Amino acid sequence: MLCLGSPAAAIEGYHREMNVEHNLEFVDPLELFARWLKEAETSEPNDANAAALATSTPDGDPSVRMVLVKRADDRGFCFFTNAESKKGMQLQANPRAALCFHWKSLQRQVRVEGRVTEMAAVDVDEYFHSRSRNSQIGAAISQQSRPLASREELEAQFRKFAEDHPGEVPRPPYWRGFCLHAEQIEFWISDEDRLHSRYLFTRDGGTWKKTLLYP
Repeated sequence: MLCLGSPAAAIEGYHREMNVEHNLEFVDPLELFARWLKEAETSEPNDANAAALATSTPDGDPSVRMVLVKRADDRGFCFFTNAESKKGMQLQANPRAALCFHWKSLQRQVRVEGRVTEMAAVDVDEYFHSRSRNSQIGAAISQQSRPLASREELEAQFRKFAEDHPGEVPRPPYWRGFCLHAEQIEFWISDEDRLHSRYLFTRDGGTWKKTLLYP
């Protein structure tokens, strides 16, 4: 593990570690992402696991929004949402997506692209019930992405649902988990004169191919 220091020192260290031309020790992109995320959790003011999620319709009409990635490992980059929302509908109609993490404090960015699958219901249940009670209620009543008459209506629905369910909050069937299975992962490192470094990892069967890209 590299020690945290100045941004310049960290950048120089990662240049050495990922240098393609000198064919240094191979870097597993999932392990590297985990290390970068861990560092971002100490330097970013809010939500180091936040990423822009890009989805599209089968016809290619795109949309993008921020999500919180709750798990990132060899099982995928996983997040939770209302499956009846715009992003949920697009993911089901066109199960391919892209994520972009940007950590300004570290001058780094990670882009991930690949196919998307749904998480098993038991895993979704486990995470849903690990959230605060109010967050569970909010997810249960939200008709995400659809028109809302007023804020007062939303708050009234919240209060009524809480009164009707004094015990465990049932997970609504439309609240699900999705995992993006990375086929490409790109690591971007800021550098002087906008000569940024970009390292692209492309999945090739059970291995990863590493390529250095122009800025």
